[in-house]
Amino acid sequence: MFVVGFICSNTSQTLSNPTKMKTFPSIQPHHNFHFPIFFSSTSIRFCIRAQFPFSARVIFCQAKSGTNGSLTVKLLPPTLLAAEKEEAKAVLTLFLKKQGMSNANAARTINKSDPFIDHLLSKLHLKHKTWYLSGRELTTLEIRDALISYLESLFEEHGKILVDVVENYPNPPVKDKSAVPIPPPKPSPVVDSKKPKAVSRVSEIDPVAGNLRPHIVYLMELGMDIEQIRTILRRFPAFAYYSLEGKIKPVVEFFLELGVPKEKILIILIKRPQLCGISLSENLKPTMKFFESLGVDKKQWAKVIYRFPALLTYSKQKINESVDFLHELGLSEESIGKIITRCPNIVSYSVEDNLRPTATYFRSLGVDVGILLFKCPQNFGLSIEANIKPVTEFFLERGYTLEEIGMMISRYGALYTFSLTENLMPKWDFFMTMDYPNSELIKFPQFFGYSLEQRIKPRYARVKSSGVRLLLNQVLSLSSSNFEEVLKKKMKKLQVG
Repeated sequence: MFVVGFICSNTSQTLSNPTKMKTFPSIQPHHNFHFPIFFSSTSIRFCIRAQFPFSARVIFCQAKSGTNGSLTVKLLPPTLLAAEKEEAKAVLTLFLKKQGMSNANAARTINKSDPFIDHLLSKLHLKHKTWYLSGRELTTLEIRDALISYLESLFEEHGKILVDVVENYPNPPVKDKSAVPIPPPKPSPVVDSKKPKAVSRVSEIDPVAGNLRPHIVYLMELGMDIEQIRTILRRFPAFAYYSLEGKIKPVVEFFLELGVPKEKILIILIKRPQLCGISLSENLKPTMKFFESLGVDKKQWAKVIYRFPALLTYSKQKINESVDFLHELGLSEESIGKIITRCPNIVSYSVEDNLRPTATYFRSLGVDVGILLFKCPQNFGLSIEANIKPVTEFFLERGYTLEEIGMMISRYGALYTFSLTENLMPKWDFFMTMDYPNSELIKFPQFFGYSLEQRIKPRYARVKSSGVRLLLNQVLSLSSSNFEEVLKKKMKKLQVG
């Protein structure tokens, strides 16, 4: 049986005769240990929780069957344990928020749940015991996948009282299940005590090197300032415990090799520090190969990663869900690859909450949804209620039919991505002063894509002063030289006539 426990000691030890393992020479009464021991016929499981002034190590033991019951001991560095603990907290926080809990209440629960976090780590270590014994570190994705599946099983078992289970672990909740909903949001913010601890590591002096911690120095050499590093740690405390040589540096150097400019790498790390917790050989590179098999242009990886660094942190299951939906819309492999290359954010959109409802809505306007998604995938990240419907209502109020609105969006996919107050309304107001019928916008909805002050007004003023008439398309879409050429021809014909 695999054994997970915490032992306080200044040196590594080999343990034997587990049935007598009730005291340790290095543990004194004043160390205040809680030390439950669980026996079985062939092995022992134990867990020590303590406050202690000396160094700690986590041991992973594999009890061997035999006459002496000997144990193999593997030490886990405390920095790695701390990183895994922060990863576990991040996974639990996201899971609670997914169930409807507010940020403040999720943070409050996390602060009360150290025993449960330790329990999650024990589950993690048991699941991947052979990897730990061989010295292999888990990646962020592996930790997330292992813990989410376990949390989902707990939620199925306990339902709405999962919060009580987490906060009171290992004591089961005594309240009736139906009477304990996830608590509603409260106005008072809760400060996550772990974030200040992580942020404080920015200015801590490394006891070995005698200066700032190596990964802090490395980030500063890349051009990142102290406040930017603190921003990363506030958003993602686990980054404070990442190994420079094992995690951060390899990812940075890989991105540099792809052609990502150094100044953009800093932005990528600020946006998605979790990337440094993902294995290059086992996750990042295979994920990139998988996207390339879908048609993503491998020559464009530098731009793709900079546009949306989170792309490489999604599981294959999530990616496949998005790709399968794109296939449903009749898009080819080549088209899907181009969409992901131009708009990698599409993978982040929920199929059931975003993609499918948005497709259904635009289809109701008579739009070919596959073509629209290829032209402007950004539409599918918009809120139907907050962004899409108000634009439809705007044009309906101005006399256009749903069919005509569908024609406009089909001809100009970006139409719905513009702000009502900052774009559509002021341009419509100016259009009303122009000598064109409303039907001109059905033919040329691209009107809303041009700058009002730098293109529309000066071009139209030029046409009016010339005394000629041009189609709206001619006024705006032609290059400056072609516009002047068409204008001169029209003026010459007017003079001849």
